[in-house]
Amino acid sequence: MRESSKKYLQSFLLYLEVEKNYSKHTLKAYNSDILSFLVWLDTKNTQEVTYSVIQEYLSYIRQFNYLKTTLARKIAALRTFYKFLYRERVIENNPAIGIHSPKKGKSLPEFLTEEEMESLLSSIKIESPAGYRNKVIFELLYATGMRVSELSNLNYENLNLAQNEIKVFGKGAKERIVLVSERAKELLEKYLETVRYLICADSKILPDSPVFINKNGYRLQTQTVRLAIKEVVENLELPKHVTPHVFRHSFATKLLEHGADLRVVQELLGHSSISNTQIYTHVSTERLRQSYNISHPRAN
Repeated sequence: MRESSKKYLQSFLLYLEVEKNYSKHTLKAYNSDILSFLVWLDTKNTQEVTYSVIQEYLSYIRQFNYLKTTLARKIAALRTFYKFLYRERVIENNPAIGIHSPKKGKSLPEFLTEEEMESLLSSIKIESPAGYRNKVIFELLYATGMRVSELSNLNYENLNLAQNEIKVFGKGAKERIVLVSERAKELLEKYLETVRYLICADSKILPDSPVFINKNGYRLQTQTVRLAIKEVVENLELPKHVTPHVFRHSFATKLLEHGADLRVVQELLGHSSISNTQIYTHVSTERLRQSYNISHPRAN
């Protein structure tokens, strides 16, 4: 691989991190995707890549039978990379124009019914400070529809519990307000007043201090939340794969089933396009259909 290609990749990653505010997870994936492409190019000049060269590379990686989502990400990385090089005037023509991602098969999001969610939330042991903290986290995820990364990044200055509001920063650092139920609010207030100090007595309380911390007083990472959910689900033996995002799906599905306006749900989830929110209407419709087929005497 050419030294110039390495420098272009480093500049590209810096651009994604600083200007586009991409997450660490996305940066890692894009780095891997572009690095694989540059290694495949070997000594070929990045600046001389043509549309046909990219097509040849895509034919090469298709033999590995990647999932459509993975292949789509690799193509998106290439398109973004060459768009960046064109913007920086490294290349005169963008060879990735006209390269399209494979169509994704739409699948309905996994979610928990109200009964399943209540069973999960009520099973959490709160005798220990960490257990109580996890209870608060799960209740907040379900009550607000926050992404786990948004919850992990919460600071004291983001809380406005007097108005039952929390300010979160979503993808691309987009700011929005989520609403907190009285139940989740009361649990969170108790955590802030007493439990947080039991987790780490030396933890400071400043505007930019993290809301959720570990025993060393550092910001709680998303992986810790995922492991906590996994432990609870395994003990309950729920027949579903439950992740933090399932809480978000369950939040949206419940709102729509109880008559919430689609635009309101879009705002609460922080979706830039309503098409991303509309999938939850399919979930609600499917549940109605199942209930109808079970309940109506002449459904079949």
